[in-house]
Amino acid sequence: MTTPTYPGVYVIELQSSLHPITGVSTSTTAFVGSAAQGPVNDPQTCNSWSDFVTIFGGLWPDSQMSYAVYQFFQNGGSAAVVVRVATSTASAAAIDLGNGVKLDAASPGAWGASLQASVDHNTSDPADPTLWNLTVQNTATGATERYLNISTNTTSAKSLANVLQASSLVVPDSTAALNQRPAAAQGIAATGGDDGGMIGDADIDPASGSGGIHALGTVDIFNILCIPAPQPGTDLGSNTLDDAVELCVTRRAMLLVDPPFAWNSVAEAVTGMATPLITGPKAANAAMYFPRITVPDPLTGAMTTYSSCGAIAGIWASTDSQRNVWKAPAGTSASLPGGTTLPVQMTDAQNGDLNPLGLNCLRNFPVIGPVVWGARTLRGADVMEDQWKYVPVRRTALFIEESLRRGTQWAVFEPNAEPLWASIRLNVGAFMAGLYRQGAFVGSTPDQAYLVKCDSENNPPTQTALGILNILVGFAPLYPAEFVFISIEQLVGQG
Repeated sequence: MTTPTYPGVYVIELQSSLHPITGVSTSTTAFVGSAAQGPVNDPQTCNSWSDFVTIFGGLWPDSQMSYAVYQFFQNGGSAAVVVRVATSTASAAAIDLGNGVKLDAASPGAWGASLQASVDHNTSDPADPTLWNLTVQNTATGATERYLNISTNTTSAKSLANVLQASSLVVPDSTAALNQRPAAAQGIAATGGDDGGMIGDADIDPASGSGGIHALGTVDIFNILCIPAPQPGTDLGSNTLDDAVELCVTRRAMLLVDPPFAWNSVAEAVTGMATPLITGPKAANAAMYFPRITVPDPLTGAMTTYSSCGAIAGIWASTDSQRNVWKAPAGTSASLPGGTTLPVQMTDAQNGDLNPLGLNCLRNFPVIGPVVWGARTLRGADVMEDQWKYVPVRRTALFIEESLRRGTQWAVFEPNAEPLWASIRLNVGAFMAGLYRQGAFVGSTPDQAYLVKCDSENNPPTQTALGILNILVGFAPLYPAEFVFISIEQLVGQG
């Protein structure tokens, strides 16, 4: 408070009660599975396919995930968080530079066998016996790294341990003599390196509760989770699916579930849906699409059947960017890329058998081609009559929940009284009004479209005394026009 001491005008800056709420991302997609290379159980952000190639080595025949990520970016995805998992027997290749100086490949896997290193002493001071240069090359990809004036002084910023922090190819071996200089040599080949065999459920969902899908606990946000089958022709175990969808419920994300490989016909899918893979309210955070997709393998050109989750996630992301999250990611505009075929073709009647069960269909129409033709969650079966029947409705709710959770953090520890409640109504109301103007809700007026309540009625003294602030937010969702009826009648001609 300023104390006036002279006649005049005093200017006092007041803190604004405006705390703008920004909507969170809606289509950041997490992938969990095997990869040719890259850090294990350490989530990495990939904003393009080239990022995935640089970090994880690109397409790899033994990695279903690599093809899912490829199809994600091919279908319009723009932001992915990738977790590489590997078996406990996977090992890194090693390079012995001599004189006790050893390097390991930056990550386990057979890819490290393609590494080779060279040492020279053409430093800034060739007479200095403490300096040396290192060149490391991946002979399979041509990626090359060169480090100059490496110092044998382990406390120097140019020590081997420090300069290799920037390397994506190698790291110092744990037993390396970092205070020694190796002799000059060319083309020192790496030895060893093992992928450790195919991954399984125990690697994707380890019992220890760390690694695999649990590594996503350190990620700030993801909206969609894709876990392609660990091995061709296999399905995720029920425990892994349960843990994955529980994670999605906790993180306000959606799980894209692949149909079992055994579903090779509509009849088998109808039978399979009688015993749902995910049950209970948590199924609202999951969706399944049938059948899988068959596309040319970019490595061989052969038509191969893959999980569709990556392609579907890309279509979700593309729809979000073009029409927002409340638009159903389905219809004639939700087309799969050229060259895609569907191993199971279905008629309208067969589609009508699956849709009421909450199983979304991939259809192939003349001229239009293959498209996504369904927008239901796994709580979307007609008999359930669930409020989260539709994918866009559920995703809109998750978007609002996460945006408001982040956007109201400032209210923690504020005095819990009318000034705070008024500020909450102002800021949350402004956010909801912005969505209403974008067409996110049903209603010809804001009062019909959304509700924000934070006052003495839902914050009685018994609640405020416990430090609890209650904010009620409601919205009238947009439901997709799943069934379009056109009524035609014949009029009597007028003379």
